[in-house]
Amino acid sequence: MMQEEGKNIDYKSIRKIQQGDSGFKDLAVSVVCFANAQGGKLIIGIEDKNKTPLPDQKVSIDEINKTLNRLRSLTFNVGLMASDIIEHPEGGQYFEITVLPSSKAIATTSDGKIFLRVGDQCHAARSEDIVRIATEKDAFQWELQLRNVSIGDIPIKHIAQFAQDIRLSSRVKESVKELSDNEIIEHYNLSQNGQLTNLGILWLGIAQQRSRLAYPLTVQYIVYNDLEEKVRKIDWHDYALNPKELLQAIEKEAIELTYFHEFNDGLFQRKPIRFYHEKVIRELLINAFAHKSYTISGDIFIKVFTDRLEIKNPGGLLMGITKDNILHKTARRNPHLIKIFHDLNLMEGEGSGYDLMYEISSRNAKPFPTIEAEYDSVNVIQESKILDEDTVALLEYVSNHYQLSQREFIALGIISRSQKILTTQLYRELQLPEEERLRTYVNRLLEQGLIISRGLKKGTEYLINPHLIANAKLNVKASLKVIEQHRLKALIIEELRLRPESSIDEIHKRFGEIDRKDIQKAIYKLVDEGEVEYIGGKTYRKYFVAKKKRK
Repeated sequence: MMQEEGKNIDYKSIRKIQQGDSGFKDLAVSVVCFANAQGGKLIIGIEDKNKTPLPDQKVSIDEINKTLNRLRSLTFNVGLMASDIIEHPEGGQYFEITVLPSSKAIATTSDGKIFLRVGDQCHAARSEDIVRIATEKDAFQWELQLRNVSIGDIPIKHIAQFAQDIRLSSRVKESVKELSDNEIIEHYNLSQNGQLTNLGILWLGIAQQRSRLAYPLTVQYIVYNDLEEKVRKIDWHDYALNPKELLQAIEKEAIELTYFHEFNDGLFQRKPIRFYHEKVIRELLINAFAHKSYTISGDIFIKVFTDRLEIKNPGGLLMGITKDNILHKTARRNPHLIKIFHDLNLMEGEGSGYDLMYEISSRNAKPFPTIEAEYDSVNVIQESKILDEDTVALLEYVSNHYQLSQREFIALGIISRSQKILTTQLYRELQLPEEERLRTYVNRLLEQGLIISRGLKKGTEYLINPHLIANAKLNVKASLKVIEQHRLKALIIEELRLRPESSIDEIHKRFGEIDRKDIQKAIYKLVDEGEVEYIGGKTYRKYFVAKKKRK
């Protein structure tokens, strides 16, 4: 079975090498993208759509050699290797080009252009990105750099424990579990030819060996009171623990992260909701460990305030990743460390950590994590407050009576706590650029009657179906925020009869929870329809009911 296209693999049609210069130049861009990241493979001769070559497709050795030579002439600072002709089980031939990571120099095309791979897409580097690319080079290759430490220099029990953990994992293939202990640590790039890598020292070494790494894994845990004064501090600076042991130690010592809210759940019950869900804490810590730059000096800081948790790690966001696309884009600074975390069941699947945090935050009616990214650090903030207790009860009812995907729960949580949300606002909350993708979040919610929509196109509003609230038998107060437009217009006319010559701001203040934009839109429509008139300029305009409706 062919692998999915992603950050380390790209499928290209055989026509690319038959088009001449234009096809080879397109391949050269893909090669440079891979080289500037962690390397990858070009599978040439297989279409993206069906992942199989044409049954009668043939590839010659001359074509493979020509492709290799042409790509070498169109790129600088790139290492390439070609496979032999590969026969597909369903017929047809193809071949692979392996692109080695450019560990020190920046890879470019022959005309001097630099490209980066973000997820499964290539992007041209901007001038301000060049310094960052150069800085990240060492960070990308840090894991595999060899140390002057052999397998015999580390305790045998450390190797045995790691191998045992791998064999007990449900995520690891049987073929890997059948390897010897030393073969397993080599499979996970902890050693090469009997010599330990930086990653091997980090995971298997003793404290003295870890201390010799340029910038090993160190953590500070600090608790603040309501005046933001330090009241408790623990640090892990002795290098005694590997990443898994350190993670478990933090979770054990961080008792402040286990505190919880209580709210009414029925007549006599109190429902606890943790300030920070244990899975959210785990994902935030794993993210900090896995995306830390081990070539930059600095501790990981875990700061616990009375209303929020902040986790800061050395190393900025990777190229192409921003706080506004992190839900859908993935990039890796330490891919082999991430693979170990994943295979040991310590984290969700790669690229799904933020999805999980968004889902949990939606279920518990909490704010989504916010990100403050600087050139050399990333700070993730998770607030402890519950935004709306009614949303928690509603989503618990939905969870017990409906089968929803993770995406649908995230969207339903946003709509529920917003009470009413425009399509454009929902795009922004979900970090979505295209209308088509929004459908996968809301279509089934509409079909199952969990939400309803009003309006058209970009003016579409989504809100919780009142029948759902009735069926759930929840004591949810009626809200003017979701009032229909025709009812709002009638309410405004009645208000203007009682208090003529009122401004929009004055009406908004009296109506309270109704959105000012909705009031403004309704008044403008009433003016257009001749129901309402006004006096004064645009800034100080006052409205009153028309004595006689204009045609």
